[in-house]
Amino acid sequence: MNKVKINSDAELKDRLVAINRVTKVTKGGRTFTFAAIVVVGDGKGVIGYGLGKAGEVTSAIAKGTEAAKKNLYKVPVLKGTVPHEIEVKYGGAQVLLKPAATGTGLKAGGAMRAVLESAGISDVIAKSKGSSNAHNLVKATILALSQMRDAYQIAGDRGISMDRVFNG
Repeated sequence: MNKVKINSDAELKDRLVAINRVTKVTKGGRTFTFAAIVVVGDGKGVIGYGLGKAGEVTSAIAKGTEAAKKNLYKVPVLKGTVPHEIEVKYGGAQVLLKPAATGTGLKAGGAMRAVLESAGISDVIAKSKGSSNAHNLVKATILALSQMRDAYQIAGDRGISMDRVFNG
């Protein structure tokens, strides 16, 4: 995975994916806490996610945003789409990402849409198979994006310079 360190002045936009209300029953009654999963991204291939838990919704979102900024990945984005098709499973969630032609749009739902928009991907066909749990869908989508490799990475792995590919 391509973990990335980003300056604090980088323009990361955060998106709330899901809020869970958790109830704990004790002798004295019920206590409610909230868990928020947040995705941050710069729209240019840098993406991260975080989970925040607190007694209030706003505090949980703030904690999730801070956690997401500490957990960033660099993903390849080619002409607004993904470089190749990939299928990844994380827990009960299974995601399929396929590259799409310009103008197709973002064919994805729910948690996957938030992740792909934050990464700056505008044309892709995505399918969620298995669990619809937002936490696992976010993690599966980011895992799939982090496993993507573009032509430059593959050429580098093979010891070929891209100048040689284009110039003979």
